[in-house]
Amino acid sequence: MRKITTLLTTATCAAALAAGGAQAQDKTLESIGISVGLLGNPFFVATIKGIEDRAKEINPDVQVTSVSADYDLNKQASQIDNFIASGVDIIMLNAVDAAAIAPAVKRAKSAGIVVAAFDVSAPGADVTVMTDNVDAGRKACQYIVDNLEGGSGDVVIINGPQSSSIIDRVAGCQEVFSANDGINVLSDDQNGQASRDGGLDVMQGILTRYDHIDAVFAINDPTAVGAALAAKQLGRDEFIITGVDGAPVIEDELAKGDGSLIRASASQDPYVMAGEALKMGYDMFMGNTPETDTVLLEPELITADNLDGYKGWTDPR
Repeated sequence: MRKITTLLTTATCAAALAAGGAQAQDKTLESIGISVGLLGNPFFVATIKGIEDRAKEINPDVQVTSVSADYDLNKQASQIDNFIASGVDIIMLNAVDAAAIAPAVKRAKSAGIVVAAFDVSAPGADVTVMTDNVDAGRKACQYIVDNLEGGSGDVVIINGPQSSSIIDRVAGCQEVFSANDGINVLSDDQNGQASRDGGLDVMQGILTRYDHIDAVFAINDPTAVGAALAAKQLGRDEFIITGVDGAPVIEDELAKGDGSLIRASASQDPYVMAGEALKMGYDMFMGNTPETDTVLLEPELITADNLDGYKGWTDPR
């Protein structure tokens, strides 16, 4: 398992599978409901696959239902209510809002359903597995500072939906920028919807507004790709872009070296992350309390210089 898993303690998860014993004979994992932010993002496709594979190791006949909230809080709350009504055993939740999803989570827990959060936190969730997103933001933005002449310049943060992961990444980035007097943040509140199209739209507006930009931090890789596309369309190439995810598309961009505006990404492994969250959720379902209810995975900054040693996202095939 690669570097981003170095903070993960898997002993409890393994014990849950090994110690099922007599309990497992009386209690079977029959159904799981998954709600993710946006199924159009390959990151979330990988999380679903990670959950499905781990679940089928427990019970090959388990029923898994996955839905896309499309970053719509009301839609996700309705999805959780539907999972409650259908009586799923575990809800795997990628919360689209860091706070407002709390009532829906409470309803699920009141119905006796385990709620396992992955990628982002959800208030009231039984267990959570996610990247240390503050550190991801720090690393991506420290790269910007280190690669600007004299450590100074005009920079942009393309924000996103206010899930905990995005809030934390922006906080980590702002921490780095605030510590460097030469950094001038031109914009940090534009919502790129954590998508390529959203990043494209926001970046087009920013490029129209500002004649010169030195660097851009995008809260995830699809947003970074959209920002780079906007720059290409408007003939701008004076800045560098960093993101978060370490996605396959970013590996392709980094391999271009100076031929791409995208120069770095703080990596995650969605397949491993979500699979570990399912294991911890199953542990709770079986009546076993994990040693810790929140696990943070360490991000690794990927650049053209270390790309050859990067293993990439876990390939479930």
